[in-house]
Order: sequence, then C-alpha cells, then structure tokens
Amino acid sequence: MKTTQRLTTSVVTVAMLVSLGACAGMSRTGQNTAVGAGVGAVGGAVLTGGSTAGTVGGAVVGGVIGHEINKK
Repeated sequence: MKTTQRLTTSVVTVAMLVSLGACAGMSRTGQNTAVGAGVGAVGGAVLTGGSTAGTVGGAVVGGVIGHEINKK
C-alpha cells in the first residue's frame, strides 16, 4: 500500500511540474484551472491513501475551484 501511495504521489507531482511548463501560453483562468486540478489531485491522493477515485475527485474539485477563482 505504501508503495502504491508513493508511486501515485510521485507520478502526480512529476506530471504537475511538467504540465506547468505548458502554461506559458494559457489564459489566467486556464492556468488557475490547471494548477487547481494538480493541487486537488495531490490532495485527493494523500487524503484517500492513493486511491484512484480520490485522486480523480480531488483533481475535478480543484479544477473547478481554480476555474472559478478569477470570476467576479
């Protein structure tokens, strides 16, 4: 279980760092959505012990929150 959790956390972290390089040409809302999804995925994975549903759920919630941050 610990190996799966470490692997999931490592993969999500690396994917998030690589994807942040692609944010240069994105709008501010797109950047916030991407960062929110990445942070939410890591948070979901940590809180649920690395479960796939927790990771995906965290990414969805984080993406929605990141998208809504810029709206007035």
